[in-house]
Amino acid sequence: MEEAFESLSILKGSSQPPSDSAMAFNLPEDNSTPLVKQLRRLLFRRMLVGVNDGRFFMGSFHCIDKQGNIILQDAMEYRSTRRDCPSSMEQRCLGLILIPSSCRTSCHIDCAVEEQMSLLSLQN
Repeated sequence: MEEAFESLSILKGSSQPPSDSAMAFNLPEDNSTPLVKQLRRLLFRRMLVGVNDGRFFMGSFHCIDKQGNIILQDAMEYRSTRRDCPSSMEQRCLGLILIPSSCRTSCHIDCAVEEQMSLLSLQN
């Protein structure tokens, strides 16, 4: 099954931040907004987040707050070691990290094409 990173429009500067209940696991889902339901479906999936200084972080999506800050578990940092050769990347293990929304430039989820289509739909 082919895998790809899906771009997440709900995490890119949405005019409305996610609700407090986005990460409350014990609340019934039928009381949630469509955005909260979609965010719940992203929990614990592998996410690739780019920041404005050129680095990328890959880890398991753990949560997002009202301000749009993202927390990744088991995160790895990837950065270019030379400006003239973007293919030479350095990586290091970071663990649990918080990525401020003000620094984030891109956000992608690793999933199959069928899952991408399902995640893009707010009905489910």
